[in-house]
Amino acid sequence: MRVVIDTNCLIASIPSHSEHFWLYRAFMEGVFEWVVSNEILAEYEEQLALFYSERTAELVLNILSVAPNVIFAEPYFKWQLIEKDADDNKFADLAISLGAEYLVSNDKHFNILKKIPFPKVNVVTIQKFRTLLGWDSL
Repeated sequence: MRVVIDTNCLIASIPSHSEHFWLYRAFMEGVFEWVVSNEILAEYEEQLALFYSERTAELVLNILSVAPNVIFAEPYFKWQLIEKDADDNKFADLAISLGAEYLVSNDKHFNILKKIPFPKVNVVTIQKFRTLLGWDSL
């Protein structure tokens, strides 16, 4: 299963005491393929450094760069479907280009994608993604 993960969900999944740490565990166990682009990796690095530290950003990007279940790709078309926060389009564009099953985000700006019939992007919250993976009981 190919998945694009918004930065807010990545940040929430890092601390081992976080209620969302399961996302990191599921990724490390190869439960899903994490799809990233250069632009998304740059945002991850910037936001992780601001939220945690430059060292944490470096560690996370190193893990993503060598994990066998990470797919590096670039969107072939810029759909620009999210007007309220155009910076979020990089996630939607990549999800569309790679045919990702889900775009995981808790950002309300992505809700507009639920109303657009084409191209279809399945946006789910991090909690809904947990349920879809069957990790609710863990």
